[in-house]
Amino acid sequence: DYMTQEDGWEREGLLDPAWERQQRKTFTAWCNSHLRKAGTQIEEIDEDFRNGLKLMLLLEVISGEHLPRPDRGKMRLHKIANVNKALNFIASKGVRLVSIGAEEIVDGNTKMTLGMIWTIILRFAIQDISVEESSAKEGLLLWCQRKTAPYKNVNVQNFHMSWKDGLAFCALIHRHRPDLIDYNKLRKDDPLTNLQTAFEVAEKHLDIPQMLDAQELQDMAKPDERAVMTYVSCFYHAFSGAQKAETAANRILKVLGVNQENERLMDEYERLASDLLEWIARMKPWLDDRTTDNTMEGVQRKLDDFRDYRAKQKPPKIDEKGHLEAAYNTLQTKLRLSNRPAFMPSEGKLVSDITSAWKGLEGAEKGYEEWLLAEMRRLERLDHLAKKFYYKAGIHEKWTVGQEENLASEEYKRASLQELKALMKKHEAFESDLAAHQDRVEQIAAIAQELNDLDYHDTETINDRCRDICDEWDRLGSATQKRRTALENMEQILESIEQQHLEFAKRAAPFNNWMDCAKEDLEDMFIVHSMLEIRKLISAHGVFKDTLPDAQKEKESIIALVQNIKKIQRQYDLPDESCENAYTTVTPEEIESKWNVVRNMVPARDASLQAELGKQQNHELLRTEFAQIANQFGPWMVEFTKEINRIAMSMVGSLEDVKNSLMDYQQRMMANKPQLDTLEKKHQQMQEALVFDNPHSAYSMESLHASWEHIKALLSLTINEVENQILMRDAKGLTQEQMNEFRASFNHFDRDNSGLLSADEFNGCLTSLGYDVDKSKEKKRKGCLEPDDFAAVLISMGYRLGEAEFQRIMALVDPSGTNTVTFQSFIEFMTRESTDSDTAEQVVESFRILAGDKPYITADELRRELPPDQADYCISRMSRYSSSDAPPDALDYASFSTALYGESDL
Repeated sequence: DYMTQEDGWEREGLLDPAWERQQRKTFTAWCNSHLRKAGTQIEEIDEDFRNGLKLMLLLEVISGEHLPRPDRGKMRLHKIANVNKALNFIASKGVRLVSIGAEEIVDGNTKMTLGMIWTIILRFAIQDISVEESSAKEGLLLWCQRKTAPYKNVNVQNFHMSWKDGLAFCALIHRHRPDLIDYNKLRKDDPLTNLQTAFEVAEKHLDIPQMLDAQELQDMAKPDERAVMTYVSCFYHAFSGAQKAETAANRILKVLGVNQENERLMDEYERLASDLLEWIARMKPWLDDRTTDNTMEGVQRKLDDFRDYRAKQKPPKIDEKGHLEAAYNTLQTKLRLSNRPAFMPSEGKLVSDITSAWKGLEGAEKGYEEWLLAEMRRLERLDHLAKKFYYKAGIHEKWTVGQEENLASEEYKRASLQELKALMKKHEAFESDLAAHQDRVEQIAAIAQELNDLDYHDTETINDRCRDICDEWDRLGSATQKRRTALENMEQILESIEQQHLEFAKRAAPFNNWMDCAKEDLEDMFIVHSMLEIRKLISAHGVFKDTLPDAQKEKESIIALVQNIKKIQRQYDLPDESCENAYTTVTPEEIESKWNVVRNMVPARDASLQAELGKQQNHELLRTEFAQIANQFGPWMVEFTKEINRIAMSMVGSLEDVKNSLMDYQQRMMANKPQLDTLEKKHQQMQEALVFDNPHSAYSMESLHASWEHIKALLSLTINEVENQILMRDAKGLTQEQMNEFRASFNHFDRDNSGLLSADEFNGCLTSLGYDVDKSKEKKRKGCLEPDDFAAVLISMGYRLGEAEFQRIMALVDPSGTNTVTFQSFIEFMTRESTDSDTAEQVVESFRILAGDKPYITADELRRELPPDQADYCISRMSRYSSSDAPPDALDYASFSTALYGESDL
């Protein structure tokens, strides 16, 4: 509804005689610029359209369509009929005329005639689509602002005061035709010269008639907006085209360059994929190998080889994989942007194949590392058990030396009663000692069994020695039982025994065995992996030391028995033989000696436990040092990832700025690489110290490595995505200024740059566009443009839209019918539709232009129009054009152009 949109300021404008006079001049000149194409013109705008004939002719010229046959009669009803046909045609283009009737036009109503012509100008010259007038005005204004932005002393804010000094008109001409005006010589304080210069140059060189009077425009307090808009729209149409031949040649050069670059990228991808897959195939069998010589030295060599692989061999391949994926994405983006078929790598070299192979490699790597560490722990355990086995076996074998011979002796047959009692008590003491050794034999057998279960490399020697000990133990048991039977038989004959000798023997033997066990415990080797374990050993050793006072009392009590015997022997003057204890081989001297040994071993045991405590404290220090760095480095990587995602989402500034910002982050990331290296060194120290757990940190070296590689890949991928956007911009022939214009056009309706329009902002926007907004019905906008605003943006970008064309664009940007336009849809449309698209049909049309409308093109024509490399490229790949009337060197450019976009070897 064009008229109702202007109900305020524009209707008031028609009441001003100066504005009306200016409109008559401008509208008349505008109509004549079209009517002269039909060989006619008008003199008085309110008189020459009264019969409707020139009005219908004007509409046919500017629309390119035919109106119904006019009535040639001279009666009033014939004139009204002709004007109605014109008005009906205008209405058929989606324009609703309010308060304009055929009778007023026939009667020569100047106000209504000017309003009707203004409606035609809006529909066919300014907007060309059926949207609100304010949107058309806003679009044209934005176009003027954008084109004149670089010029000093020019600030286009409206279609009246901004044009009075003439500099805006001169800037528009200079922007598009710098050869016509020397802008630097213009002066702001000489508006009349500026206006006359612009109007004369436009009429002489641009075929734009002088629709405004320079003196009148300067003298008016406020020029008429309709007149200025009409004249400015002529500049818009004059500059909206481009040189056809130049555009065609540039399009062909771009297409050929894209094809050649794509072929190079395909070859590069194939080579990189082959190299990477071959390396993976070479590494995986090595990582799958689980054979070992079952020795700690052999496993350590494998672990050293694996660390060399992880530190030196794999990192370059990770970079190669990232480069390969980036090259693939870049290639596919280029192919998609240039409307080429997607690249299909050779069989087995798809990105998914490489990803699958890499995943298999990392799975094998993880399994190999876990196996190596498990092997080290197993072999360490085996080594400890073997040493413990040989230690206990040695003690036991030392004790059993001569025991079988003693048990087999028959000296009791020659003993006296006293001697027999001594032998009996001696044997009882031996049985007690034998029972005490049962635990050690069982321990030896259990250790041997565990060594077998853990696949110790020298199990044959272990098993032979364990079998000998067990067999000997069985023989000792049998011999002991046999000797007891014999002694019990002799006991019926021998009746007496010395009580104190027996008491000594009974108490000395277990005490002696206790000291042997204590000595074993004090000499026992130990292996621990935590502070808790060593503290438990220290605690157990403390408990043992607490028993020493009672043991000393027992020792002194046993020694007191011998001293008492000697006292009795001296008191009663008994023979020396009476002091001999026939019931045991344990002597007081041996007990004293062993007791001194045990007592002296306690400090040594204290020292070894404290040494192990220091070792575990060092392990704990390693854990703490690793955790202190990891607990800072891990969260830093999380925040660093968020910063990268924020930059990727906000996309502030030019694409190069975003890319440079991301590359700065890449440098910042590598600046923190020393922390990761420090952590790796700490991790290696922990592994070499066999420290495999760390309760102080939730971050493992593997998780930190994974996060680091994720950030590295994220940065590489994000930079690649920005580079692809740059490729999109360059592939479409866009400049950075154009990309900024796309963004600025959308943001024009998002005043606070928030991506959202508040109710107040939206109300102010609509009011500035000429809407009469009901405060109770304010809309909330969320980063979207409604169709009218979107049309204004397109007008500001230089689009010439008809109703059908606008509906086609809306279907593209708003497929769901929400009646809004998101920024994503807007930028995708602008990069796809508003720039020079690349299709087979356009390439054919470009060659047709270069060929002068011929269906073929010659080699000479190609060399004349294209650079040598590009011309030779076309000539070598174009087939001969077969036609009887074609010259011998005629080439078929149509089939060549089609092949560029299909399955072809080109």
